Amino acid sequence: MLSRLRTFTVLAAVGASSFLAVPPASAEVEPGGWTPVSPSFTVQERGCGQVDGLTFTLTCSTASGDQRAERRYATYTGGTRQFEGYFRISSLSGTRISLKQTFNESASGPYFMLAAERGGRLYAVHGGDTLSNAGTVGATVRVNTVHQVGTSHRTYINGSLKHTYDSPGGSFYDKFGAYRTNSGNGPATVVWSDIRFWRK
Repeated sequence: MLSRLRTFTVLAAVGASSFLAVPPASAEVEPGGWTPVSPSFTVQERGCGQVDGLTFTLTCSTASGDQRAERRYATYTGGTRQFEGYFRISSLSGTRISLKQTFNESASGPYFMLAAERGGRLYAVHGGDTLSNAGTVGATVRVNTVHQVGTSHRTYINGSLKHTYDSPGGSFYDKFGAYRTNSGNGPATVVWSDIRFWRK
């Protein structure tokens, strides 16, 4: 009887520790009313860009041309959409590499771009606002964007609101990976993980 009790106690402790180790099912910011979605995507490799699962690499230091390694997700129109993902810059010999984009398909151009400079500064490419200095090599950073089409686009870094941008109406899509900005260059390797999307 005592042996059985000890066995039960050990199993209960293991079960509790396993439960505590499980990450939350969702970690969206601005909670309330979100529905998980799984948009389709295509992989984009241009120039010296290479994609291997969720590892995105620019292998060259070329400071011109289209150098990209990205996932491009399905277009959405209207409503409110949220993206969440974690990135880790595992190497960055270059600088000013775009990590996450909200692309305005109606205007045929990037609408919001989050980029990293060597040294860890994360900034909005359009306007140049500094969002955080958390993007150092080896650090894992959580990014959430909340896009209310026709109203606003909000960017959170590690759960804190860092940037708000007015939004036009139209069609948009999300992209992430590693992309040379007009003033940037590689080499760079970025590893993304735990990608989630919601709508409401």
